[in-house]
Amino acid sequence: MANKIIKAIQLIKPDAQVSVSGEDIDSIVWENGETPIAKADIEAKLAEAEQAIADEAQAKIDLKASAISKLVAGDPLTEEEANRIMFI
Repeated sequence: MANKIIKAIQLIKPDAQVSVSGEDIDSIVWENGETPIAKADIEAKLAEAEQAIADEAQAKIDLKASAISKLVAGDPLTEEEANRIMFI
C-alpha cells in the first residue's frame, strides 16, 4: 500500500523528495536539500491522500475488470488494459 504521508506531501508538492519510516509523520526525511513542508499542512492533506490512494487502487481493479471483460467478449484491449492484466 502506498504511504499516505508521502502521498499527502505529493499533493502539496508533486516533485518533493522525501522518505518516511512507516506511517510516522515525525520521521519525514527531506532529501537533497528539499524545503520542509509544515507538519500541519501535511496533516491537513492526509484524508485527501487516503482517498487518492483508494481511488488509485480502485482504478487498477476497474482496469483489470475491463480488460477481462473485453477478452471474454473478443473486443480489442487498450495498451493500458493489456499492461494491467500482464503485470497484475
